[in-house]
Amino acid sequence: MRAAVQHETGRPELDVRDDVEAVGFGPGKVRLRMRATGLCHSDLSAMNGVLPQLVPFVPGHEGAGDVIDVGDGVTGLRPGDRVMVCWLPPCGGCPACKRGQTQLCLAGFMAAGTPNFRLGNGTGSDLFGFAGTGTFAEEAVVAAGCAVPIPDDLPYDIAALIGCGVTTGLGAALNTADVAAGSSVAVIGCGGVGICAVQGARAAGAAQIVAVDPVASRREAALRFGATEAVPPEGLGDARARVTGGEGFDYAFEVVGTSATARAAYDATRRGGTLCVVGAGAMDDLFQVNMFELFFDEKRILPSLYGGGDVRRSYERAISLWRADRIDLAGLITHRVPLSGVNDALAQMRTGEALRTCIEI
Repeated sequence: MRAAVQHETGRPELDVRDDVEAVGFGPGKVRLRMRATGLCHSDLSAMNGVLPQLVPFVPGHEGAGDVIDVGDGVTGLRPGDRVMVCWLPPCGGCPACKRGQTQLCLAGFMAAGTPNFRLGNGTGSDLFGFAGTGTFAEEAVVAAGCAVPIPDDLPYDIAALIGCGVTTGLGAALNTADVAAGSSVAVIGCGGVGICAVQGARAAGAAQIVAVDPVASRREAALRFGATEAVPPEGLGDARARVTGGEGFDYAFEVVGTSATARAAYDATRRGGTLCVVGAGAMDDLFQVNMFELFFDEKRILPSLYGGGDVRRSYERAISLWRADRIDLAGLITHRVPLSGVNDALAQMRTGEALRTCIEI
């Protein structure tokens, strides 16, 4: 079958091959036929080494498709079911799950250490799937918990986005930060996840939403999706002065994943306000605050992993908001390519040209 492969960390392009096999099917597993997958910035971060990932691997974790087969012991799924991929499925039994913090369950990360692809139609080297999935492939074998049934009216491409970017951005605003109606919000970084944070803040009733991004087309998109104004990074200070009277925003969302943008978001937040860190950054990039400002300003610093809540409930909420036209998900998809064109999708992401590119499989 066809799949895109990253052979070594740091390679800028993927190797699209026709001799990859999905392996590991058995008890507790399902085999999926992928139909659509989104290119998330986390895939690029895994390719360049910002996020740790065993190599060689098949990128992709934001996908949707059909169940081909189910292994022994799998309940609630059957061949032919339409599903989205959950790259961080809760196990239900660990301490984090029992506390209700299912987004902190480590079961999915543990599964990422087991190869689920092989080169050369079974004769070559093992391949890992990014985040235990690997959706840049025609088929994938994943744990049953990674396959979440979707309703018939939900298109595969939109379902794929809900599987990561939509849930992450909406959840940061609605779960982690719990944006209050009438509040002021700044969102730094307006790719697909940042745009969803904008939409989440709007759905929560924020009065002012300032989108911050260096790419003009993304600033224009943010306005279409609910931002009240959009500025380049150098305009954030002026926007803070105008919108908040110099006090600072009630909520600032960092959706880039660098210490520099996190610091800018912290500085843009009012005393007693909330900084929500959504971007996934490198382990050696240190965010610093001094002990006096940490104490005196009483700003809440809230990291948000995968939307900061129960992912299945977050999926259902996103679908309900989409059906009610409260959020625009189709508009997030600005480009479409076949799997053979995945390197074009990477180029579109690197330049900031695309919000989300849908890879049709």
